[in-house]
Amino acid sequence: MIEMEIVKDILNGDKKAIAKAISTIENFKPEACYILKALREYCGKSHIVGVTGPLGIGKSTLIDKLISIYRKSKCSIAVIAIDPTSPFTGGALLGDRVRMQRHSLDDGVFIRSMATRGGYGGIARALGPAIRILEAAGFNTIIIESVGAGQLDVNIANYSHTVLLVLGPMLGDEIQFMKSGIMEVADIYVINKSDNPNAELVAMMLVELLKYRKHEEGWIPPVVKTIGLTGIGVEELYHQIQIHKDFLYKTDTFTKLNRKRFMSELTDNVLYELNMIIKEKLYKDLEIGKIVESYMRSEITSYNATKQIIRLISKMLHSS
Repeated sequence: MIEMEIVKDILNGDKKAIAKAISTIENFKPEACYILKALREYCGKSHIVGVTGPLGIGKSTLIDKLISIYRKSKCSIAVIAIDPTSPFTGGALLGDRVRMQRHSLDDGVFIRSMATRGGYGGIARALGPAIRILEAAGFNTIIIESVGAGQLDVNIANYSHTVLLVLGPMLGDEIQFMKSGIMEVADIYVINKSDNPNAELVAMMLVELLKYRKHEEGWIPPVVKTIGLTGIGVEELYHQIQIHKDFLYKTDTFTKLNRKRFMSELTDNVLYELNMIIKEKLYKDLEIGKIVESYMRSEITSYNATKQIIRLISKMLHSS
């Protein structure tokens, strides 16, 4: 059976088998269920690091430098770079892997771009299963690089043990991120391109904001300054990631976050399926069509139309 061979190869860390399995999951092929079921007992040990921040802030450059440090420490590492979806092909648009290409021949490194394909919160639908495949393959650390879509990137925390929020000296995008929910869930704050004089201003704003944040479990998020292009500060960033990892184990938070990840994956999948059902009914159901017509003629408000449509869809779901 081909699936059995793929599972065996994944457990042996074969990168071709890993890539094939992730593609199988992304395309929702029937054999994906068998592969995931066979791998489940080997999951749950990898440290998952989420990296988010505004577009163009240098997340990929930082990750590239982090990979080198992890490998010097003899740690195997996998990277999933989540990219926006092309409306024409459904594939990933950004070329994150190009920036990290120098690591491609290293057997201890696996890098994969993944399109969002309608996933919630900037998270690819296949992300949860892909993480489990990489865990089973034995990678010590898995880094998830998010799309960089502001408020949407809050969801990355649901899939990660340690969340890095990368900011920079450009102020406009940084202020928008500081207003978003991601500020509440970041475990480590990174100010990249810190050779720019404006970086100090961002750092001061960040310190002020952190004074008002509730620190769960006793962890106080550090602020790390880096220059991704030269690698300055990246060793310190790696050190802070390891400190947070140790903290998670000492406070028994690691297992709790794994459970949160599985719950988030199920929630995202349910929301996606419901969204598909609702869209289909909105365009095809005659009763819903009448409600839409009434709304277009201003006979009912959008609030009333929404309530009526929800009631109809609820009845349909109960009867199916």
